[in-house]
Amino acid sequence: MSTTGIGARVLRKEDHRFITGKGRYTDDIVLPRQSYAVFVRSPHAHARIKKISTKEAAAASGVVAVLTGEDLKKDGVGGLPCGFVPAPGPQNSPPRPALAQGRVRFVGDPVAMVIAETAAAARTAAELVDIDYKALKACVDPARARDKGQPQLHDEAPNNLCIDWQLGNKEETDQAFAKADHVTRLEFINNRKVPNAMEPRSANASYDQGTESWTLYTTSQNPHITRLLLAAFELSIPEHKLRVIAPDIGGGFGSKIPHYPEELLVTWASRKVGRPVKWTAERSESFMTDTHGRDHVTVAELALDGTGKMLGLRVGTIANLGAYLSTFGALSATYLYATLLSGQYAIPGVHCTVTGVFTNTCPIDAERGAGRPEATYVVERLVEQAGRETGIGIVELRRRNFIKPDAFPYQTPVALLYDSGNYDPVLDEALKLADYNGFEKRKKAAAKKGKLRGLGLSTYIEACGLAPSNVAGAIGAGVGLFESAEIRFSPTGSAQVLSGAKAQGQGHETTFAQLVSDKLGLALDKIDVVEGDTGEVQWGHGTYGSRSLVVGGSAIMKACDKTIEKATKVAAHLLEASAADIKFEAGTFTVKGTDRTKTIGDVIMASYVPHNFPLQDMEPGLDSRAFYDPANFTFPFGCHICEVEVDPETGVTEIVNWVAVDDFGTIVNPMIVEGQVHGGITHGVGQALYEKAHYDPDTGQLLTGSYVDYQMPRAGDLPSFKLGFKCTPSPHNPIGAKGCGEAGAIAAPAAVINALTDALGVRDVPMPATPQTVWRTLQQSGARQAAE
Repeated sequence: MSTTGIGARVLRKEDHRFITGKGRYTDDIVLPRQSYAVFVRSPHAHARIKKISTKEAAAASGVVAVLTGEDLKKDGVGGLPCGFVPAPGPQNSPPRPALAQGRVRFVGDPVAMVIAETAAAARTAAELVDIDYKALKACVDPARARDKGQPQLHDEAPNNLCIDWQLGNKEETDQAFAKADHVTRLEFINNRKVPNAMEPRSANASYDQGTESWTLYTTSQNPHITRLLLAAFELSIPEHKLRVIAPDIGGGFGSKIPHYPEELLVTWASRKVGRPVKWTAERSESFMTDTHGRDHVTVAELALDGTGKMLGLRVGTIANLGAYLSTFGALSATYLYATLLSGQYAIPGVHCTVTGVFTNTCPIDAERGAGRPEATYVVERLVEQAGRETGIGIVELRRRNFIKPDAFPYQTPVALLYDSGNYDPVLDEALKLADYNGFEKRKKAAAKKGKLRGLGLSTYIEACGLAPSNVAGAIGAGVGLFESAEIRFSPTGSAQVLSGAKAQGQGHETTFAQLVSDKLGLALDKIDVVEGDTGEVQWGHGTYGSRSLVVGGSAIMKACDKTIEKATKVAAHLLEASAADIKFEAGTFTVKGTDRTKTIGDVIMASYVPHNFPLQDMEPGLDSRAFYDPANFTFPFGCHICEVEVDPETGVTEIVNWVAVDDFGTIVNPMIVEGQVHGGITHGVGQALYEKAHYDPDTGQLLTGSYVDYQMPRAGDLPSFKLGFKCTPSPHNPIGAKGCGEAGAIAAPAAVINALTDALGVRDVPMPATPQTVWRTLQQSGARQAAE
């Protein structure tokens, strides 16, 4: 194994600047004549705007301008477009102005923009903007959004209906249930979450009158898509006139995928006021306006025959999409959700309906896992409960229904074609690491201490490496999802790798450099990675859906192949041999059967000094560019086992053991993968035990708008994780990688709740299973008395 290439445990190159405070984030950027924006946001969940008076604010000290929705109208600025319409439709997609026009629809909806010499002056003046509202009744409960008498959010969406969508074979599924010997049914809520990246969103735009062009710095996971939406759909300007730069980003978790109003507004305003305009969110703004995740109300049923064979799965989900459609909000609730409902199991009939509704809440979009955690929760909660109800057992029921290795490629009833998999060895390894056979002994020991101990499994699968453009187009995406890469060389042998991906903490600068080091034999310190700049990188689709390595990395590998092809010709010229006789390995070109060699550094230098090259056949330099568009998704899978102890006196749940065995295909850097798994599990534990965005059911006020009210997991809430890895390489990319960044968040919620229901002896515990929720469940179930 290479010490710097694929499989090496290389320390992250980017960490030095991060831990020494040398990172460069959007808010760190201060441009000449910088001005600062503050937004006046709606205090109401639903209201009509009767009048806006900006006169006093505009006259305040240091104020440059005060802008409203009327100014947007006058300038012909378009509203924010939705980038995904699930096929087959229809989808009601009402307009979303960047500044509210006539009506506000959630607490935090931007109404006016105050620009001043300093952020403090802008904040002071913002308090002087006088807005006369007529408060309207609000609806925040998705289960009631279509009921008679509920407030209507948009004229374009009667009864607050956004999408009425289904996937699977209804007739076959109904037939499966008609002949079932046992049906397990559960109702549950996938709770709404706030992504809470460490770095708040920020945007800073400037307009150059000389070139009639804009530059926007922004916290975006996909700056090229941001540029496309801004230029083509909102500002109606040539795309090459707008440069979007995403510098260092302090976490995203999906919340920095969508295009936001503030990005449009600072870009538009920079030309209007003739100077750069910067906005950085306060944490309270992040809670209110960063797109939230999840928020499903689901009824699900699993049908089995007398031997425990799964016959059918029927799922009905109401998906809360918030007040407006975010850029990719409908995708998470449809194709990223229902397509995973077969799980790791051979289920002949699967059918899912999704009713997407509008409510007076923050818009929903991707949040780590994006649809896959919701689907896994449905499947794995049902399977665990069915294993208990039938007496077959939670392990044996899974084994009986796993898709067998010789069945791949396996066509599921819900669109996806699984390319490969071998599920039993992963389950076996997880059970071994978890000491599954010793659980009953540990449970008895816990009982002697007055604790309730439980164990739960989650055997997940996910579709990631989001890319296939033909699939993306067929299901309603407005863009293809290929990825680009370019490698540029200097004469002295260093290389720049330009990628269309964009890291928010995943370690691309290290992982991508390892790919090039492995392929070309260059030292890591001679390889730099450039991302997130539309002025440098020709095109890209960003980072989400665990696609960076699978799609972006594969594009890099293809670019390396092109470099090697040309470099072989240069080496052959230098070594006075035929290109067919040149062998390249570990950074060295060798004439086969001889000791005559040239290093990659020699060849790079020679390519820039082509004194006697046959130039009619060969251009100077070894730069290369490539695109990669895979034929299918990748399908990581695994088994997570959670073990908990519950104090019946207080309802406090302690996670005492956690085992995760995952198959991510080829692993480039084990340390980075381990960190991603740790972070993903923590994310999922947060959903299971702590996190929920609460809105007041009457007023629509966000009740969890700060860390005082919204709890996230901390290091002390988690055990040391036991990790294991298997490798079934993906056949759909040259690396064999599958993606790892979301797996923990997908597997964890079901594992935790399965463990809790086992400990308490109940069918369900609602998420988040806070101490109060657990304690109440104990009182209602009588489990506490049984424990005593």
